[in-house]
Amino acid sequence: MTKWVYTFGDGKAEGQAGMRELLGGKGANLAEMSNLGLPVPPGFTISTEVCTYYYAHGQTYPEDLSGQVQAALDHVGGLTGKTFGDAANPLLVSVRSGARASMPGMMDTVLNLGLNDVTVEAIAASSGDARFAYDSYRRFIQMYSDVVLGVEHHHFEDILEEYKDRKAYSLDTDLSADDWKLIVSRFKETVQKELGRPFPQDPKDQLWGAIGAVFGSWMNQRANKYRELHGIPASWGTAVNVQAMVFGNLGDTSATGVAFTRNPSTGEKELYGEFLINAQGEDVVAGIRTPQDITEQARKAAGSDRPSLEVAMPEAYAEFIRICGLLEKHYRDVQDVEFTIERGKLWMLQTRNGKRTAKAALKIAVELAAEGLITQDEAVARIDPMSLDQLLHPTIDPDADRKVLATGLPASPGAAGGEIVFDSDEAEAARAAGRKVILVRVETSPEDIHGMHAAEGILTTRGGMTSHAAVVARGMGKPCVSGAGGLRVDYASQTMTAAGVTLKKGDWITIDGGAGQVLLGEIKMLEPELSGEFGTLMGWADKARRMKIRANAETPLDARTARQFGAEGIGLSRTEHMFFEGERIVAVREMILADDEAGRRHALAKLLPMQRADFVELFTIMSGLPVTIRLLDPPLHEFLPHSDEEVAEVAAAMGASEDKLKRRAAELHEFNPMLGFRGCRLAIAYPEIAEMQARAIFEASVEAAKATGAPVIPEIMVPLVMGRPEFDIVKERIVAMAAAVEKETGATLDYQVGTMIELPRACLKADEIAETAEFFSFGTNDLTQTGLGISRDDAASFLGPYTAKGILPYDPFVTLDIEGVGELVKIGVERGRRVRPDIKLGICGEHGGDPTSIAFCEQVGLDYVSCSPYRVPIARLAAAQAALGVKAASQA
Repeated sequence: MTKWVYTFGDGKAEGQAGMRELLGGKGANLAEMSNLGLPVPPGFTISTEVCTYYYAHGQTYPEDLSGQVQAALDHVGGLTGKTFGDAANPLLVSVRSGARASMPGMMDTVLNLGLNDVTVEAIAASSGDARFAYDSYRRFIQMYSDVVLGVEHHHFEDILEEYKDRKAYSLDTDLSADDWKLIVSRFKETVQKELGRPFPQDPKDQLWGAIGAVFGSWMNQRANKYRELHGIPASWGTAVNVQAMVFGNLGDTSATGVAFTRNPSTGEKELYGEFLINAQGEDVVAGIRTPQDITEQARKAAGSDRPSLEVAMPEAYAEFIRICGLLEKHYRDVQDVEFTIERGKLWMLQTRNGKRTAKAALKIAVELAAEGLITQDEAVARIDPMSLDQLLHPTIDPDADRKVLATGLPASPGAAGGEIVFDSDEAEAARAAGRKVILVRVETSPEDIHGMHAAEGILTTRGGMTSHAAVVARGMGKPCVSGAGGLRVDYASQTMTAAGVTLKKGDWITIDGGAGQVLLGEIKMLEPELSGEFGTLMGWADKARRMKIRANAETPLDARTARQFGAEGIGLSRTEHMFFEGERIVAVREMILADDEAGRRHALAKLLPMQRADFVELFTIMSGLPVTIRLLDPPLHEFLPHSDEEVAEVAAAMGASEDKLKRRAAELHEFNPMLGFRGCRLAIAYPEIAEMQARAIFEASVEAAKATGAPVIPEIMVPLVMGRPEFDIVKERIVAMAAAVEKETGATLDYQVGTMIELPRACLKADEIAETAEFFSFGTNDLTQTGLGISRDDAASFLGPYTAKGILPYDPFVTLDIEGVGELVKIGVERGRRVRPDIKLGICGEHGGDPTSIAFCEQVGLDYVSCSPYRVPIARLAAAQAALGVKAASQA
């Protein structure tokens, strides 16, 4: 018989932390905490295998699941002294999801399950608190109706708010037992009206409804979007955790809270969290009541006059501190914990590795290594390379004028500006249109996940530091200001008002997530300085990695940025990118449109000093580091004049008629320029182009070497070759030009000539090409286009359905298609090295900055990857993690 259900509680468990794939993260950690002897309310976990079965069998359950669930309920009842569904002494439970990868807020939760018109009276009698019992019942009806029955949350909120307004109550805690009885009656009437049937009274029906809702929520829209953003496969499924209820809403000796063992925004070694007295867990993250600080230090820093947990409940606080220390040491990482205090007794409801900002992640990893809890290699492995992107972008200039509209909580650091939008769908549409926006909401919910991803930053008027907006924003690396209570948002009029200023949708604001400020207008930003923990960890990464990291750069700014971020050379300088401005574009058009060699040479003579100056500057900035220069590879349509004004400008420069130029442009028109007259084909048809560029490179290398005193060893790359004959023709011209420059200058040149492998045929003929090519750089952008027959410019219309249906696991222009294009790369590597064992091999497509693609490059033994300058730190870290992964696999 398959075991579907695993129990935990009373210092024992049928699972443990290593069973995440089967029990999900929450279930595995509840079992682990139970095994550690921590105070965990007893319960059981329905495994992820049931979720897989559920979707594979038409949303039905295994036949023997029901019996195992009942046995587990009996076990929990035995530990608590209560019976599920009993009229006199009922066991109430919570039902929560728990995937193996943390997905905060993405799936559904039900609390207080088991309450009905009979058991609520039993709870009132046993607790001696009718108000507590009916408060719990109304919460259950509201949550269950929304999550399981599909009666939307706002129906119940409207009833409650209208009642509070009529009674002049400001807080939910102002309502008495009689008030809650009336609210419960109204809630049940609403369910009857909306569904045409009464609210379910049978606890077993309630339980199976909630279990089904959790499994159903695995495939809801927001969960699907979260998995898409974080690369979580749908096949993993979720577990369901059923746990005996403990109550934080049992009066002033009860409380509930959320905390991190270290500050998830800054990484400081200090307890960071919030709690509420006389509340349940949803109250803390929903932002309905303003939460209190856990420690006195935090309370004083916040200027709060409400007591901290440290003062209000000192015994529970001391036990909580002890357990937090134990959990961090046990898991060797920062823990995100949820807890409830029921009449002075502390209960731990969850622990998981805490989501944190990139800045905090670096500090925490470095400090945990310094404390001896983890090794330096483990610290390197713990940082998500893509999260470094958070550190590589501007912050607000401290000297900039700030008109502060409102102040809230500094929920997620960083700064961002954009147009105000009040709706997540609008945020997504604006992003698609290339506009920057700030998503402004009263509070966010899991349904806002797509808008939060699309926005530059998030601003909410309600919610604390552990609210949905704060947690999700930190995980995404988005700036967030939450709980900006001085703001008034009016969805109907699409306006927000603060400090006497009313702004409408489309107006520009800036938010500072580090200071918690909302600023009027667009504010000047500063580039980041990367030092401290960043420098320490990147130093460890550099020691661990094998591959070199270069940058794709052709401008001085790109080259300087690349060096600042630790690039070890330029792996791709696209010379055509140097020709799009001013007089250069006119000269290039003159060259292309010339109808004889003399005309082309006349135009090239204008370009030579420009090219030489470009290369001198690049060689000087990259002094002592390798620079790979790709010969001209322009799809001609990008350079041809299109407007009458452009035609007239070129005609004047050439002294030719406009009609003649228009005819020449028509002759050069191509139906598919990507597969047309470009790359080495230009150099073969018009060798004078390659000669000019080679001369510019060699003269610049002589000049830069004299100026810097450092040797310059240019690597000249011939693009788009199909085989050796093309390469050899172009290389012959380059070698001849080197000899000419040596003769003219008296210098001895040191250089290499290689090729870009970007056609499937070049991969197959790599052994022949390697006989004369000294290096290969895999141009995986074009290799993906030519290998898959997909145009990068036009693929957006169908790649979404392809990845959604699993035809392709991801966008092949973002992450290398390892099964197809990766095989071509492997063939090129193996055949090239067979002929020239010391051949230098690299990759210079966009994949050079993608961690998954970098891991593949490590596996096939490339010497370097080259990526955009801002991705250099990401590539450095990803290359280190890839090397550590290969090392671990070889030792296994």
